[in-house]
Amino acid sequence: MQKQELKTSKSFRERLTEFGPGALVAAAFIGPGTVVTASLAGANYGYALLWALVFSVAATLVLQEMAARLGVITQQGLGENIRTVIENPFGKFTIIALVVGAVVVGNSVYQGGNLSGASMGAEGLLGTLPWLSSWLDNPWAVIIGLIAGVLLWTGNARLIEKVLIGLVIFMSLAFICTFLITQPDFGAFFSGLLIPSIPTGATLTVVALIGTTVVPYNLFLHAASAADKWHHPEDLKAVRTDLFISIPLGGLISIAIVSTAASAFFGQQVGIEGAADLAQSLTPLFGNSATWLMAGGLFAAGISSAMTAPLASAYALCGVLGFSRRLDSWPFRLTWLAILIIGVVISSLGLKPVNIIWFAQVANGILLPVITVFLLMVCNHQRMQGHKNSRRQNLLGGLVLLVSLLLSARSLGAAFGLYS
Repeated sequence: MQKQELKTSKSFRERLTEFGPGALVAAAFIGPGTVVTASLAGANYGYALLWALVFSVAATLVLQEMAARLGVITQQGLGENIRTVIENPFGKFTIIALVVGAVVVGNSVYQGGNLSGASMGAEGLLGTLPWLSSWLDNPWAVIIGLIAGVLLWTGNARLIEKVLIGLVIFMSLAFICTFLITQPDFGAFFSGLLIPSIPTGATLTVVALIGTTVVPYNLFLHAASAADKWHHPEDLKAVRTDLFISIPLGGLISIAIVSTAASAFFGQQVGIEGAADLAQSLTPLFGNSATWLMAGGLFAAGISSAMTAPLASAYALCGVLGFSRRLDSWPFRLTWLAILIIGVVISSLGLKPVNIIWFAQVANGILLPVITVFLLMVCNHQRMQGHKNSRRQNLLGGLVLLVSLLLSARSLGAAFGLYS
């Protein structure tokens, strides 16, 4: 009897070690951009847009499940599958160019925003660094970049997973506790969660909320990390368990941020431009504890994205170019290191590479529907053996494709100045 209990206990510990790739995805999409978008949505429209986050989590689950299943069954990342399945030279070149433009170039400049967001949180918790401020606009970016670089340089996938899982759990506690401190209106909360509505002027905010969750580079991150962690079709149950816990948890964090801003500032005529304003403005209303929790959550969101963005870029670039995706291989390390360094330079010196951001925005706008079509195609391919998409999965994938086209139109419209 005692032996059986020991065996059960060991089995439970083994199940805990199966979590990881899904948490990487949650850590990636809960970044400073998500915190800012969610804060503005809550401050401007209250609880009314919470349903959009529920929808975005469902769409993310559909795409990420296909990406992870593809990785496990083929034992290749999304980039490697693109190289293998697309035989037409022009088609292959086009999609590789989009991946380089959207994921690699895009993450290089967005990395500056990740580090800036983490720096805001660090300043809120620990204060400024006057001994470095005379040299740099944002000295915290250098320190946070070094921390992220050391963790990635270890090449230890399990260590990186543990750190990111810890950051996701910390973000959950920080943002949910902040939400509870602000004494939300639960009637309005559940109404916004369950009843779709779009207030006047909120259409672009709805699209932005979905766009911060349904992210192209996370598909590369998830497929490759799932292929590295799991190796047999029998592991698909563990894949889905990891996915269906981690992604909704990330969605819960976004919901908590929207609701915190709604509870504190909706209808109050308070000017909120970003997450830092939200954190500072909570002090007179709810005390220092709310501000510290919000700052801690922002720090965790920034540093988690500062790790996952270079990681996803390395998986994507090495995959489509045919290089090794081993975490300790030199092509892989040089890719994420270049993106990390560019982000540190942009953030620490306060640079604003507008033209590069515009280019990345255009490439991202085109890439998401293209990758969605490719996923639907390859998940119905004979490479998937007995694990092709079911009719229901194809139907859901088709609905997500329509959403991706909407997001694409929004991204391209913003890039070409069709609306602000």
